[in-house]
Amino acid sequence: MFCSVYWELLERSVLLRDASGLDEEKEAGSPAVVSAVFRQPGNPYTVSSSRRLSSAKNMLLGLALNGEAAGKRNKPVKNQKGNKLDVKVDTRAFQRCRPEYSSFTHDVSRRPAVLHIKEALLLLHKVTLIKGNMEPSDITSLLCELGRVAPEQTVVVRGDTCFYMLLRHTMESLPSFTHTQLLEILQSFLALELSPSHAVLGQLESEFARRAGVMELRQLLLAADLWRSLRCSVPQYLERLGDVISRHFGQMGPPELVQFMYVLGESRYCPASLLPPLEVLLMRHLDRLKGEELVTVCLGLFKSQSSLSEGAVRRLVDRTLAVIEHVSDFGLVNVMKLMRFSHLDHVPWLEAMANEVPRRAPQMGVQGLMHVALACSALHYRDDRILLSVAQHLPQKASHYRSKDAAKLLWAFGTLGIVPGQYTSLYSGLTEVLRERQAEFQRFPEHLLTALLGLAFAGEFPHDLLSLALSPTFIRQASQLQKMELKKDLFTLDGTVGIELPGWTGPRLSPPLREEVTKQLWDYAQSDVCLKMEVVEAESMLKELLGGEAFVCKRMILPHMRSIDLEVHLDPSDKPLSLTSDPLVGSPASDEGSCGPLGWEAGHVGVNLTDDLLAQLTHAKNTLLQPSACPARCPNLCPVEPQGERGGILSVGVDLSDDLWHALTKRKGLSPAVGQVPSRPARRRLAIQVTNRNHYCYRTRQLLGLHAMKRRQLELEGYGVVELPYWEWLPLLRRARVEKLAYLHCKIFSSLEAAKR
Repeated sequence: MFCSVYWELLERSVLLRDASGLDEEKEAGSPAVVSAVFRQPGNPYTVSSSRRLSSAKNMLLGLALNGEAAGKRNKPVKNQKGNKLDVKVDTRAFQRCRPEYSSFTHDVSRRPAVLHIKEALLLLHKVTLIKGNMEPSDITSLLCELGRVAPEQTVVVRGDTCFYMLLRHTMESLPSFTHTQLLEILQSFLALELSPSHAVLGQLESEFARRAGVMELRQLLLAADLWRSLRCSVPQYLERLGDVISRHFGQMGPPELVQFMYVLGESRYCPASLLPPLEVLLMRHLDRLKGEELVTVCLGLFKSQSSLSEGAVRRLVDRTLAVIEHVSDFGLVNVMKLMRFSHLDHVPWLEAMANEVPRRAPQMGVQGLMHVALACSALHYRDDRILLSVAQHLPQKASHYRSKDAAKLLWAFGTLGIVPGQYTSLYSGLTEVLRERQAEFQRFPEHLLTALLGLAFAGEFPHDLLSLALSPTFIRQASQLQKMELKKDLFTLDGTVGIELPGWTGPRLSPPLREEVTKQLWDYAQSDVCLKMEVVEAESMLKELLGGEAFVCKRMILPHMRSIDLEVHLDPSDKPLSLTSDPLVGSPASDEGSCGPLGWEAGHVGVNLTDDLLAQLTHAKNTLLQPSACPARCPNLCPVEPQGERGGILSVGVDLSDDLWHALTKRKGLSPAVGQVPSRPARRRLAIQVTNRNHYCYRTRQLLGLHAMKRRQLELEGYGVVELPYWEWLPLLRRARVEKLAYLHCKIFSSLEAAKR
């Protein structure tokens, strides 16, 4: 009789606590703040551990991807209807490929029958009755039962003081649990939605790390998957997992391998020592992997920033292409991410995307379309069928954008030379998204800079956003950002505004900051770009052609463009002038040999094309470099067929036209014809650019956005641009001196003839 009355009273008290607990939750507004950590005075486990999700920094795109790591921590933004940011994707679809996954992964769909909250609270009361006599099996059983409550009732369980006591007993008994019991406890914490920063999880991680060396492979994988599902950063456990997993490689079949790659990706962690054996294992099982498993491997490699050999990545993409009809839209994007990270120019896959992306684009989300466009820009691959389908379906999802999405899309389209006229609403729509998301730039300033640079490539300059980016407050915020270097981006944007917006009255960078970044860029250029063989040889040959070191200056004409040029000045008679006499010329740092003040012999015009030299040149076409001698990385360019006596000079695609022939056969300086009044300035300035294949879209002669913008700005500054394209200049590096001199003579003086007309 007494027991029945007791239990009746207990049930009533439970109901009262249940109701009051729910009322308190409503008043508090957020259930997440209820019992996040222990609060009991004197409890030795009350110290909460501050945890943050790990992230990886993508360094692939330089200007574009400075903010990749920060973007991964960007919280989802909801639209006005309360929908989630993008279309839903199943990131764990690969686990349905084989039944074996169920033994070492967490499956939310296998949730047991729901336990009523009254029964849960009755179980919690048992903790006070048993007190210090709880065995590990009792603790495990209670936690597993409590994990069956409905998700909306978990806050009531977590807020009960008896739950605190149960967690204390759990931590005190950690060494006594079996491996299986520890995994069951971790699963119950996941079901109870325990906060990732809860103190008990820190203790539990240490215990799992201590035991990793004696756990079975599937137990290790299940523990890692549960930690991932809890959204916990567990570096200690992952480090131990990396140390011991190699012992189990012999037991790994396709499902275990794919799950391990998935865990590595979600953890953003992969020791370099694991990559060689993982590559061997992956190649061994590659032909047995199914479509969704293949793309999960791709995503794992991308997220963990793990670099396999080029041959292994190419085989992985080959295999995925063979089963592309079984690959989801999400999986297709994962392959593009890996290709972007690996800089893999897998042409068959890219050509297949010209059919797949237009077909899939209508149901793809903004983020998926953004990653497709971003991968194309990273690979410098322009295919209008892909880009048009992306552009056509973006405006329909404008409410789902993040600032990151808009910024990366503007960067991608601007890099690939897509001008606003080709896609009328694309640039205006994305610019409006930036204005709507201005608040996000407080946390992620890099997104604004990425977007504005992409717009600048296309010749678009939104004054309001530029004023924001160049404001003292924004500059100070961006300059103090420790995780990335944004000063160079600000410098590029500031220099562009100064040239392309001459009437600009808005804010600009301070002179000290410009000088600081200029010195950084020049120091780097001197240690890298200035030492490249093709640049050194062009400088040497130009000095010989024009008469000495005083007539060629290797410098950053436009420092904010982060590249160098060879500057040459000519007088009205097209004779070289000493650059030391021009006050506008000078390197950012007064380094010896930059533009040294060397003497000039009056009337000297460099190498004279004598009859003997001209005979050598016109006779040389039978012995000069053939297109087959072009380096392996040179694109498949169409050679210019020789026409009669004035055949293609040097057989590298330069047609010996009337103008070039006239330039070659002139014996003296190129003076204007009698009776003509020259309209040229007293000093003609030339910027001679030694380009390489990374300046162009893949397998084309179309300049990428940054380099097209630089050429545009050089012309605005009054320079004539003379390009030494890599498909012509690189093959000549191994040819005779006379051939190089003739080529440079043609390039420089034929450009002058063209300018006259």
